[in-house]
Amino acid sequence: MKKLILVFIVALISFIDLNAQVEYKVVTSVESIVPMGLGRSRLISANEEKDYKEFTTTQSEEDNTRNKSDRGEIRVKDFDETKLLNFYNVAGIRFQNIAANDAVISSKINTMISEGWELAFVTSAVESDSGKGDGNGIFITRYIFKRNK
Repeated sequence: MKKLILVFIVALISFIDLNAQVEYKVVTSVESIVPMGLGRSRLISANEEKDYKEFTTTQSEEDNTRNKSDRGEIRVKDFDETKLLNFYNVAGIRFQNIAANDAVISSKINTMISEGWELAFVTSAVESDSGKGDGNGIFITRYIFKRNK
């Protein structure tokens, strides 16, 4: 009888886990690597949801009409924007700014973890200054969190 109850409990827990719904949230840091400290650096987190299906069309040989979604409807008006410091200042790379950004980003991550989110993935990319005449550059990192609904 005890074995039967134990099997029932394990099966029940497994069933609950299988039906658990997971939600994801993306937080993006954009850190300027523009010389002279002229860029803008931010930590961005959307507070509203969008359904990608509203802005998606399927292309095929039979139907290749262009996607006529209104870009204005894609824009998010409700988001958190946290200031970060630029990697460069007038004197060059500023390591104190990098440490300050790390502290702010860590605070955001710790807050989200305390709210039940789990850091699932981190991905980053760089578009850097390509030489004379190109004073643009960003370092972007996406922090992807998940939690059970």
